[in-house]
Amino acid sequence: MVVDTTVQEKAITFPTDAKLQHRARVLLVKEAKKHKLELRQTYLRLGKEALFLGHRYAAAKQMKRARKQFKLVKRYLGCVYRDIQRQLKNQPESQKQFAELLQKAERLLTQKRDDKNKLYSLHAPEVECIGKWKAHKKYEFGVKTSIAITHKSNFVVGIKALPGNPYDGHTLKEALDQVEKITGVRPENGYVDLGYRKHGETQTNIHIARTKAAQRTYALRKDMKRRNAVEPVIGHLKSDGHLGRNYLKGSVGDKINALFSGIGHNLRLILRKLRLFWLWILWALYIDFDKIKSNFCVAPE
Repeated sequence: MVVDTTVQEKAITFPTDAKLQHRARVLLVKEAKKHKLELRQTYLRLGKEALFLGHRYAAAKQMKRARKQFKLVKRYLGCVYRDIQRQLKNQPESQKQFAELLQKAERLLTQKRDDKNKLYSLHAPEVECIGKWKAHKKYEFGVKTSIAITHKSNFVVGIKALPGNPYDGHTLKEALDQVEKITGVRPENGYVDLGYRKHGETQTNIHIARTKAAQRTYALRKDMKRRNAVEPVIGHLKSDGHLGRNYLKGSVGDKINALFSGIGHNLRLILRKLRLFWLWILWALYIDFDKIKSNFCVAPE
């Protein structure tokens, strides 16, 4: 059994504080118009202009000017946020409709650049920032997902979304429990990378890559090479399946999307093996037909 983790990215735009603050103000203005609240000012034109200029200054490396425009975007959100709060004091029946949106706006106004548990999306507040420190993508926004595949055939026998960005070693027991629940058998051996140190698993023999214990015998070194097969499987789950971009809503949508991606991968493997099996049968029949034809079509002397 080979176990590894990856990030299941959510279908959101790249989150920046200025973009989220601008979007929150637009949504607050729409909701206020829907409930017929007369705002002092909506900042629809000024907010859009400040966000546009801020991104242009940032692209030109004029960061002092860019920060000034981004402060305006935040100020406009604060003005609309406080204006709506003042008016809702006299309309208690409308407070429930504004509660969630006002709470998100308050988080955007108070959170800072280096804070933890920040809000990265208004329509998907469950999104987390996970740093895998890849060369092309240092941070990914979604949910961590554990994947367990068979050691030789690359079938996915366990896949699960793990909200909260837990340490990989703490997720190993949960991943193996899911494999046992699905297959009915507890794996004897597990092959993992260095991220699973101090895992605490006792029922399965866990072999960690690039350690002295994993280099003791030739057979074990050979088996450890098969651990790398999980990386292309993850690539197929993301490119051929829907693990690379999740469009389902909420934490439940993360779990459903991960599960269906694993099912789709297994079905593709089965269909590929069936195609190869039928090609082999057709090739064998074609050869036998040529032999029969050659025996009946012998030229007379």
